[in-house]
Amino acid sequence: MRDRQVSRDARRAREFEAFVAGAAGRLLHTATLLTAEAPDANPRARRLLTLALAHVYARWDRLRGEDPYDCARQYLATRFARATWHQYVAPARSRRSDPGNPLAALAPQERLILVLRLYEGVAEEQVAALLGLPMERVHTICDRATSAVLHPVGRSAARAVGPKAAAS
Repeated sequence: MRDRQVSRDARRAREFEAFVAGAAGRLLHTATLLTAEAPDANPRARRLLTLALAHVYARWDRLRGEDPYDCARQYLATRFARATWHQYVAPARSRRSDPGNPLAALAPQERLILVLRLYEGVAEEQVAALLGLPMERVHTICDRATSAVLHPVGRSAARAVGPKAAAS
């Protein structure tokens, strides 16, 4: 009986290690995009990833056909959303976002929806269900965030005031 348990635990550990080896890089990149930290200095993203992997490991035997990557991504998203909510409710903490990152200019909810929709390829319906928002709201936020990333206000305004304005 004990040998069977040891064998099951060893198999579980090997399966989880294989999952982490294949998915941790992409999940870390997703978490880094969510937190808008620099890729080489991302303590909040690494903390999110650690919590998501711990959550998946705790549920590993109960996944039964569920995609562990999807489970980890959902946990990342909900944990990030919850943490940003508490950040606004609690006294403001210092943000450590990368100023060169175009996602840093977005609000956390915009960043979350943009990353889930465009980087992760999650359907609008799933994002809406995950965040408890109407699908139209998710669509609107995603469009606004995409526009803000593609056409940042600060840079285009600086160009308009730049050399042409000086020549006038």
